[in-house]
Amino acid sequence: MSVQREGAAAVAAGARGRRALRTPGVLAWLRLLRVWHKVSRATSEPLRRAGLTPGQFAVLATVGGAEGMAQQRLAGSLAVTQGNVCQLVDRLERAGLLERRPEGRTNRLFLTPRGRALFEEVVTAHEALVAAQFAALSREQQVQLHHLLRELDRSLDGCGGMPPARSVPAAGVQPAQTVDRGAH
Repeated sequence: MSVQREGAAAVAAGARGRRALRTPGVLAWLRLLRVWHKVSRATSEPLRRAGLTPGQFAVLATVGGAEGMAQQRLAGSLAVTQGNVCQLVDRLERAGLLERRPEGRTNRLFLTPRGRALFEEVVTAHEALVAAQFAALSREQQVQLHHLLRELDRSLDGCGGMPPARSVPAAGVQPAQTVDRGAH
């Protein structure tokens, strides 16, 4: 269903007395959740067969793409807590897939030969599967989607998940009337 049709359906629902979701942002968010669930379902089974959780895969893929990164930087790039990253790294280290190398007060992360082999196998297959999931969009549309999501992601950084307040009303919403309460 297109955004226009979803918007029309929401307006029609409102006309029938039900509270409708009217803003394009809410509709986009709901669609994003739906797409994420579908892609997640499609990609989770191959990860499970490889013995990885989605979190472990994220660590393996991130470290494999930037070996020697600091463990703290890994937490920031995955947007998870340092404690969560520590648990994931511990599990991958126990499995013989990743190793920590202390450098001063920092742990640098590297894949072991076994981890590198799994990285080459699983990340390549994962990328192909995700590419197939997004094949309904042209390359240009995929680039545009990436840019839009990156812009939204960055706008939410550092503000508790809330974008800075804007004075522009949402589409279809009339701005409030101001009353001049000057000296009468």
